[in-house]
Amino acid sequence: MPKQTQAGYPGFHHGVSLLHGWLPQVITFAAVFLLIVAFARFTRRWWVLWVPLCIVFALGVVWASWEYTNNEGLASDPAPALLWVAVGLAGAVLAAAVLGIRTGSWWQRIAAILAVPLALLNVGVVLNQWVGYYPTANAAWAALTAEPLPHQTDLDSLAALRNTNPDVGRIVPVDIPESGSHFNHRTEYVYLPPAWFQGDQPPALPTIMMIGGEFNTPADWVNSGQIMNSVDSFAKSNNGQTPILVFVDSGGAFNNDTECVNGPRGDAADHLTKDVPSYVESTFGASADPAKWGIVGWSMGGTCAVDLATMHPELFGTFVDIAGDIAPTAGTKEQTVKRLFGGSEQAWADFDPITVMQKHGNYPDTVGLFDDLTPPARQREMANDPKIKARMQQMMGNPNDETAGMGGHDGVYDTGEVGAAEALCAEGQKVNINCTVHTTEGGHTWQFAAAAFTSSFPWMTERLGLPLVQPLS
Repeated sequence: MPKQTQAGYPGFHHGVSLLHGWLPQVITFAAVFLLIVAFARFTRRWWVLWVPLCIVFALGVVWASWEYTNNEGLASDPAPALLWVAVGLAGAVLAAAVLGIRTGSWWQRIAAILAVPLALLNVGVVLNQWVGYYPTANAAWAALTAEPLPHQTDLDSLAALRNTNPDVGRIVPVDIPESGSHFNHRTEYVYLPPAWFQGDQPPALPTIMMIGGEFNTPADWVNSGQIMNSVDSFAKSNNGQTPILVFVDSGGAFNNDTECVNGPRGDAADHLTKDVPSYVESTFGASADPAKWGIVGWSMGGTCAVDLATMHPELFGTFVDIAGDIAPTAGTKEQTVKRLFGGSEQAWADFDPITVMQKHGNYPDTVGLFDDLTPPARQREMANDPKIKARMQQMMGNPNDETAGMGGHDGVYDTGEVGAAEALCAEGQKVNINCTVHTTEGGHTWQFAAAAFTSSFPWMTERLGLPLVQPLS
């Protein structure tokens, strides 16, 4: 077992912040300083010819990055200006390094070469500040070096823990057979609460499937969301009773955005519906009752939560959609149909939750919670700007399409998944899905996802059939 802190966590949950404080500032300063040194040439030819070329190259890198981000629908919120400054800095550094090899003195060449990794690191740090993926340097290092998760143990060690009444639960890495899907997935994780270890046989506990965002690893809820402290605290206050948590792999690779559908990027939906439930039920004795199965998803995972719950009410009775889109999305609708469904409009309709709900009809036992973001005041002001709305609709590829939540290109600046949540809940209520929309002002970050999960966890625990020591009012 890794060394534990007083809170029961490995050291990667603490340490120097990557979201604010001195470390991001030092990295930025070092990259800028080395760039200045690399540019410190005093010949007329350098300033008249090479410096403008570096600037033009840097602007080209910014433009290409911006176009790629928008065309691929990679962001729900508009990127901060600081990110494009950092990208431009990296482009200028790369150009300076190439030119410096030819024209600079030895110390300028060294400065230019050293500036390249620092500038790229600075881009990563600014990007991380935007999405909150790694809160600390220790968390980033632990994830990159695959350190064990908090309280991690293996399947073979579980028998020895039976009837030991542990103070905290255990996280178990699992290799779930893919016989039902043939989906090539990574190691997934199962959290077993203290109550699972009480008695001679494991109780038939309810289960929550945990799905992360578009760029993900199965451990992101633990490493980036840092939810385990809240889970442990809740379990301690609730006689060790919580649902089992299954941290699933919806992508098979970090940058494979499946949106939890079956298609050219893999049959992720089949893996999550055919492989995972049967394995958890047979291996850990979890309840097979759909009323005791729920899904919590963040960002893309929120879209997945709604989609899977509406498509498979025989498997999942409860869902929490945290800042998801209105449907599985990989750019505009045309791009989505091509990228996710191999060009099949019928396959798209089969996974479009509104279409699914309308076709299915009454859902007598499905309950959902949408926990969503409202944009800050400046973003609300921008969202109502006719020029910005026209530009965003043009990017969607259909100037008459007012559909909300399509990959961030919905005519509003998306912390605007709010429109998606309200549209989905309104449609769900027509077919008897008992749903509620909660909104909070903030950014599309893992910190918001963690806060939304923490606030909904007691409700979901009670909804899935476990009694609460302190019942909800």
